[in-house]
Amino acid sequence: MLTTWECARVNCRSIAVCLDGSPPAYHLHRGSGAGARGWLLQFEGGGWCNDAPSCAARAGTRRGSTRLMSKLEVFSGVLSNDPARNPDFYNWNRVKLRYCDGGSFAGDSEFRNGSSVIYMRGQRIWDAIIADLLTKGLAKAEKVLLSGCSAGGLATFFHCDNLGELLGGVATVKCMSDAGFFLDVDDISGNNSIRPFFSSLVALQGAEKNLNKDCLNSTLDPYLCFFPQYALQNIKTPYFILNSAYDVYQFHHIFVPPSSDPRGHWSRCKADPSACSTLQIATLQGLRSAMLTALKLFEGEPEVGMFINSCFAHCQSELQDTWFAPNSPTLDNETIAELVGDWYFERGAAQEIDCAYPCDSTCHNIIPSNQVGN
Repeated sequence: MLTTWECARVNCRSIAVCLDGSPPAYHLHRGSGAGARGWLLQFEGGGWCNDAPSCAARAGTRRGSTRLMSKLEVFSGVLSNDPARNPDFYNWNRVKLRYCDGGSFAGDSEFRNGSSVIYMRGQRIWDAIIADLLTKGLAKAEKVLLSGCSAGGLATFFHCDNLGELLGGVATVKCMSDAGFFLDVDDISGNNSIRPFFSSLVALQGAEKNLNKDCLNSTLDPYLCFFPQYALQNIKTPYFILNSAYDVYQFHHIFVPPSSDPRGHWSRCKADPSACSTLQIATLQGLRSAMLTALKLFEGEPEVGMFINSCFAHCQSELQDTWFAPNSPTLDNETIAELVGDWYFERGAAQEIDCAYPCDSTCHNIIPSNQVGN
């Protein structure tokens, strides 16, 4: 299903703007029938920028400007309007928030880049889009699911409790992060490159003031609250964590970043998991171990759902083949869509953690094309 976008009216004349100053946008497909008062809000993903050069470069791409984005977007997976493809949410109002701030919708700053200005207004974009949606029926919502993929999945951690507050505590609000559980973990060389990256991002984007206050009060290093494993401890809203224990982005950029593999020994393994050596697979079990250790604190919590599979994947909720299809990945014979539905509607237990790779025969193990070569 294709949906066109709309400029959030509140945004178009405000400082809630993309990196290049263009107005933010979202796609909305209206719900119907029994789902007319259900709302699913999906944050788009797409990485980050953490310094002036990278943000300036990003401002000239579709990740930093709505002027360069396609005005049409395919709604599939969790956004599908087909009951055969999305049984629990197909008739809800479904919204995709386009990503153009480079800071997981958390920043609020700007800087001059020569004669131009780069705007990092993710928090204001969120505020303005929600204000606009409230006038379009969100204010009367009875059930809401805030979700997102990758950097958008990370954004759900920042705005989960806030959305419930904005809706006055009347609606049932729950949140799902897809491939957004980015780990505070050392790479294979023993260095931790993601900490300085997130630290510089939080500082540049002015995100600290928008992070979880309880988390900030518990640490001397505010940027740590950009990591879900620390932020989630302070989130009060029910949460679902959808992630691969061998998340492709984290494998390529955090656990085995190019700086840790200057001679390219991991290139073939990154492009094709079946080409990984026995030693490389053993090393990758360290990524899974770090993921499971970080999640241990939330196991058994009745309001926390989990689908942690052992597939090489990144973002599984928007892809029809991985969300709900005849050959979708499963855990204990349940697809992602079924387990998320069980959790949201409280139909049964909703925490599933896979055995270690390569045990899961339902995996597709398809490396996204934008990850190959990274």
